[in-house]
Amino acid sequence: MAHVVIIGGGFAGVWSAAGAALARERAGGDANLRITLIAPDEHLVLRPRLYEPEPDLAKVELRRILGPIGAGHLRASVSTIDTDRRVVVAGGEEIGYDRLVLASGSRLVRPHDLPGAERLFDIDTLDGARRLTDHLRGREDCTAVVVGAGFTGLEAATALAARGRVLLVDRSPVVADQLGPGPRTEIEAALDELGVERRLGTTVTEVGDGYAVLSDGTKAEADAVVWSVGMRASELTRQICDELDHLGRIPVDRRLRALPEVFVAGDTAAAAFDAEHTVMQACQHATPLGKVAGYNAAADLLHVPLRDFTPGPYVTCLDLGGAGGIFTRGWDRRVMASGADGKEIKTRINQAIHPPVDDAEKILAAADRVHIELPFFPRDEETPAP
Repeated sequence: MAHVVIIGGGFAGVWSAAGAALARERAGGDANLRITLIAPDEHLVLRPRLYEPEPDLAKVELRRILGPIGAGHLRASVSTIDTDRRVVVAGGEEIGYDRLVLASGSRLVRPHDLPGAERLFDIDTLDGARRLTDHLRGREDCTAVVVGAGFTGLEAATALAARGRVLLVDRSPVVADQLGPGPRTEIEAALDELGVERRLGTTVTEVGDGYAVLSDGTKAEADAVVWSVGMRASELTRQICDELDHLGRIPVDRRLRALPEVFVAGDTAAAAFDAEHTVMQACQHATPLGKVAGYNAAADLLHVPLRDFTPGPYVTCLDLGGAGGIFTRGWDRRVMASGADGKEIKTRINQAIHPPVDDAEKILAAADRVHIELPFFPRDEETPAP
């Protein structure tokens, strides 16, 4: 029996499994194909929601997605990929594959040479978000230093502003440097409204018990220092390809193939979005990447025509806590909604990223929707399913 193995239990991995199951269904349903997803945890973590007050709500049981579509789940971590032998080693066991989908995601780059780095908090993983939540639970008038004024840092800072004083620190001379000038005015107005202080052109050089030292010599009070700077693709990419991009991602073709037997999806894939842009490390792109990579991995074995990766329009949604939210369109990030309207759209998107569960027909139908238009504007347009 042919075997598709998928490494990773995030958005890209889960949707790869669903995509593979869809290709199997189209090949006759009873096609002789086994699908195995390898991931150490029992949940899909909705990573974009980990800034919220109760991170344990941001998870979905994998069995409720994989079970109905006939995909297996091996709870283990992959240590080795042998592309010559077409074998992966997971939990000390060798698993053979006919086609492999690497969807092992990305990780926050932590500053190991920073004095007091062990005191840092993050919202990159469910365990990290739980640790921060537990640390601050029951405290009033907290003080927090958030390092990094990008997507994650802004959502963390504006959420924490509801609990007390927040200092936002970034090496860049401007807030939200990576988002460009499009939404900056609205973001700065939101930070002002929430009383979030900014210290730009600087960073944290030491973290102590209840304080952080900045590179300008300032010692800031801090019940928690939250690190949100720098993302890098899983180290497993190095076992597939020697020529990685600046984020450690693997170059792929329009069908997301990296090697004859290996497809890549999600934060590990340097896939072309269009002639000028590669995809972002975000669930907006991880989801369709997974759908296409998994489908193609199975279709390649089942003699079903493969699909090209054709993503929907690029949008940005940003939660700004009590100041609302922002929704933008295009790579220049034109602001289409802000304040309460932006918050409503962000809330709807956070709900839309939940995959269907317990229903094979709905899961496979969602796996078939790759190019998704995201209207969300005006407000009365219907939110599409993911």
